Amino acid sequence: MRVLIIRFSSIGDIVLTTPVVRCVAQQKNAEVFYVTKASFADIPAAHPMVSRVFAFGKPSGKTLFPEKIQYTDTIPELARLLKHLSVDVVIDLHNNLRSHLLRLLLGVRAYGFNKLNFEKWLKVTFGIDRLPQKHIVDRYLEAAAPIGVQSDQKGLDFSIPDHISLNTPKILEVEFGLKPEDPFVALVIGATHFTKRLPTEKLIELCNELRLPVLLIGGPAESNTAAQVVKASVGTVKNACGKWNLFQSAAIVQEAKAVITHDTGMMHIAAALDKPIISIWGSTIPEFGMYPYYAQGKDQNSSVEVKGLPCRPCSKIGHAACPKGHFKCMNLQSVDYIAAQLPN
Repeated sequence: MRVLIIRFSSIGDIVLTTPVVRCVAQQKNAEVFYVTKASFADIPAAHPMVSRVFAFGKPSGKTLFPEKIQYTDTIPELARLLKHLSVDVVIDLHNNLRSHLLRLLLGVRAYGFNKLNFEKWLKVTFGIDRLPQKHIVDRYLEAAAPIGVQSDQKGLDFSIPDHISLNTPKILEVEFGLKPEDPFVALVIGATHFTKRLPTEKLIELCNELRLPVLLIGGPAESNTAAQVVKASVGTVKNACGKWNLFQSAAIVQEAKAVITHDTGMMHIAAALDKPIISIWGSTIPEFGMYPYYAQGKDQNSSVEVKGLPCRPCSKIGHAACPKGHFKCMNLQSVDYIAAQLPN
């Protein structure tokens, strides 16, 4: 059997599809192909059970897996490539117009999942809760159920290339003065939308409250914020933002004693790496079904949120600014409480 999985974006969402990849490959002895956007192609390509990745769009930089990734500019062109591979089944985990067009052009059995857009709209707009108490991973797996796939309850996957993970202890010691026996906290300071991020002042307060060295994790967009936090903090706080690619940052997270993170892609990578997580929630809520997902019996997440705000959630994905202007969902966060969630 040849199975095509579709998830165009983004980092966290793609990581959340990995149980489907694993279960399809193992339970159906299937060859798994994956379709995503070019900027995210390395994530499924790193998975050992993904045979080939078809990347929609132009690559933004050098890939780590050139032998596994094929780039294409249009959906019809992508469909022509895939037809030559004789795909048997499509599992559509994005479920939008573009993925539906690809399904139509391929003309094979296809299964999708319910994005719960109406239920999320009810919750955001009227506070009416019709959300199922089910993680999105389990809803992804339901899309594969018609071909006889079921959850193995083994959590998420995230594969870090050996040459990166083996070099990480040296990076930690040379760049940050941390030896292998030195515990530290990885603080992930980024998120796509403003209302999912702690303000800079809160990050500084949090770093000053933590009893362990802190490595600030993020991309180039977080570099300036990280520099401000480092400058204003009294403890050992190091800036690892914008210096490393996604897999290098993940390898640093893998070495951390615990991870403090916003609702963002690295939160799901940390869960895939089986790290203790303190997840901080602002405009979004865990009830949307995208909280850290672990193997059965290994939940290591502590969700931290300001309860009782009538304006939460104000969006299913976040905003560029607080719609109410007060940003209480983050400004009222207790850094003492967040720090207290760290494991002993």
